[in-house]
Amino acid sequence: MQKVISLLITAMIAVVFVCGGSVSAQTAKPWDIPAKYKTMKSPVNLKDQTVISNGKELWAKHCKSCHGAKGLGDGPKAAMLKTHPGDFSAAAFQGQADGELFYETSFGRGDMPAYDKKIPEVNDLWSLVAYMRTMKK
Repeated sequence: MQKVISLLITAMIAVVFVCGGSVSAQTAKPWDIPAKYKTMKSPVNLKDQTVISNGKELWAKHCKSCHGAKGLGDGPKAAMLKTHPGDFSAAAFQGQADGELFYETSFGRGDMPAYDKKIPEVNDLWSLVAYMRTMKK
């Protein structure tokens, strides 16, 4: 079943590109991130394996359905979104400051929900940032 869904998603994306359709999922607008988040430092060690493991568990529960198992934006719900969930392995994503990733995860925008209420423990949100850092190419 998952293979069929994956093929359908790939086919839909191919049709959009071939037909030259205008889809906002191709490029999302840059985030407007407050300055304080651009220099914000994590209260947890983002390289600690326990922190990363916690982030991986939270990812599986909250993020994988849209962003995919490896953060490539290919989760089963991705095709239903107005904007592409992004490629977290890409240099552009990985080049963001830790605080910027924390902000995006916490407050969301558009199709991306805010997780500050769904995951109220701040250190857990930072664990997600730690796990996202493992996705770089």
